[in-house]
Amino acid sequence: MTQLVNLVNLKNNTIFHFSLSFLSFPLALFNLHQISDKKTYLCAIKILFMKFEELPLCQSVQDGLEAMNFKETTPVQEQTIPVILGKKDVIACAQTGTGKTAAFILPLLHNLQSEKHAEDKINAIIMAPTRELAQQIDQQMEGFSYFTPFSSVAVYGGNDAQAWEVQKRGLQKGADVVIATPGRLISHINLYDIDFSGVKYFILDEADRMLDMGFYDDIMLIVKRLPKDRQTIMFSATMPPKIRTLAKTILHNPAEVKIAVSRPPESIEQNVYICHEAQKQGIIRHLFSGKDISKVIIFSGSKLKVKELFKTFRKMGLSVGEMHSDLDQAQRDHVMHEFKNNRVSILVATDIVSRGIDIDDITMVINYDVPHDAEDYVHRIGRTARASAKGKSITFVSEEEQYKFKRIEDFLEKEITRLTVPAELGEAPAYNPTMHRHGKKQFGGKKGTFHRNRKPAQKTKKNIKPHKSQQ
Repeated sequence: MTQLVNLVNLKNNTIFHFSLSFLSFPLALFNLHQISDKKTYLCAIKILFMKFEELPLCQSVQDGLEAMNFKETTPVQEQTIPVILGKKDVIACAQTGTGKTAAFILPLLHNLQSEKHAEDKINAIIMAPTRELAQQIDQQMEGFSYFTPFSSVAVYGGNDAQAWEVQKRGLQKGADVVIATPGRLISHINLYDIDFSGVKYFILDEADRMLDMGFYDDIMLIVKRLPKDRQTIMFSATMPPKIRTLAKTILHNPAEVKIAVSRPPESIEQNVYICHEAQKQGIIRHLFSGKDISKVIIFSGSKLKVKELFKTFRKMGLSVGEMHSDLDQAQRDHVMHEFKNNRVSILVATDIVSRGIDIDDITMVINYDVPHDAEDYVHRIGRTARASAKGKSITFVSEEEQYKFKRIEDFLEKEITRLTVPAELGEAPAYNPTMHRHGKKQFGGKKGTFHRNRKPAQKTKKNIKPHKSQQ
């Protein structure tokens, strides 16, 4: 891959590191030309990715890479694999879509191949926050380990009794690698004894997401059952204080690898409609009715809203599927299969698919409602523009969501392109985020504040707080 850029005041023709977009690449300079009047240099820069064959990986792993046509490393693979091969604990900050799964599977397989280990015990545990991500890791493990003798078992919920027995057999007989969600592994631990004495490698993928989902206690219960003499590897898309605290608790003198700032790549065209809540469905009709649609994800914050939108969009005649936690595993697999194979054009989903779904050709992501925070925004729209492709995102911002959206723009340090609400849908609201700071329009005066969406308390009946819908 070659890219042309302008560099100022370069004095020599050397190899160095230069930050391009949000990644750092080793660069080689050539065709150096001085422009005397401006005292600048214009250079053509060739980005040099390390090839997998340059890494000290064993032949069986290299054979798997060749069979899967993996040639060049991504930055996270180039920087992380040598550290893991060196047996150091690692904490790595990398976004989804950067190749981080291979960054820990490949050195894990090499270490298992090159070192003595118990053949009848579990040797490695890979933790993932969701069943979808666990499935994706399992699929890549199957491919990369094809020419090795190692066994693996995926342990996640949402499936039938037969799958439970397969998981139990793998855990009791000592599959070499266990890929598990925390809750499901704890369920097995609570019902029968599992021998973890042979575990030499403990890997947490998307650790920040696991903590967001409330798995801290489950992770610590699992950690307490593992040998202290082990290599621990943690991948996280963000590095909030709680991740730092977890790292200090379970990692020993870790190497830190930071690849990407949590901002969307420039290859995503970001847009926003400032609109009334009631105008959102009309905008969807305007965008898609009578048009050729391919692989669009529409995100909403709750499963109840997803179900409602799914029914509404079907009535519009759109080719649509739904994805949320009320679907069992077979239903989820079917929906994803239909979506991947273009038999369903639009997927309406909760944040359950904002991470860990490996589909490279998503053309557009729509935030039907504004994500809770900037990190969720980045992960939602990051489903598009993967594998060097370009993509598009559109966010619908109602009056009550304006302040949340302002915080996202502040984080991105840019103003997202405004799109005009179609005239037939009526006048759009003014953008005044400070007026909606508390998520609801306020009408204030010296004698108090009236919240438009709040009903007055009733003296004769006990106020009941509605249960917050989960994904």
